[in-house]
Amino acid sequence: MISKHISDREGVYSTTATRRGIDNTPDKEHLDNMKLLAEKIFEPLRKWVGGPIRINSFYRGPELNKAIGGSSKSQHCKGQAMDIDDNGCHKTNAEMYAWIKDNVDFDQMIWEFGDDENPNWVHVSYVSPEENRNRCLKAYREDGKTKYMVI
Repeated sequence: MISKHISDREGVYSTTATRRGIDNTPDKEHLDNMKLLAEKIFEPLRKWVGGPIRINSFYRGPELNKAIGGSSKSQHCKGQAMDIDDNGCHKTNAEMYAWIKDNVDFDQMIWEFGDDENPNWVHVSYVSPEENRNRCLKAYREDGKTKYMVI
């Protein structure tokens, strides 16, 4: 188990990896990073939410990251980032975004698309207390490309 509410399988699962036969197994350093992110952000958030939170993407090995068109600098490749989505079951994504911003230390958080009321999902990363930037961004599309603005 990565944490109380995240299984090893959930931390590495990807339909793309399964479909393409990509090995998405993290090494010890990546797994340690995943456990730290789960401890510092996911588990406190899950307690506040009061129920399950869907993890859309957590660890992505380099081959999987390339297959989905992810950034070569993605923190997902280090096990330091996750994309989460509550689907409004217990809290909205906007509520989770606000709670993380106000209650825990993080490196970077991205309001991923959606609209001004609610993102489609929330990207959040954690590095270390010394290196976390507490940087908040909003993803949007312009001319068919993903861009980010500081919010």
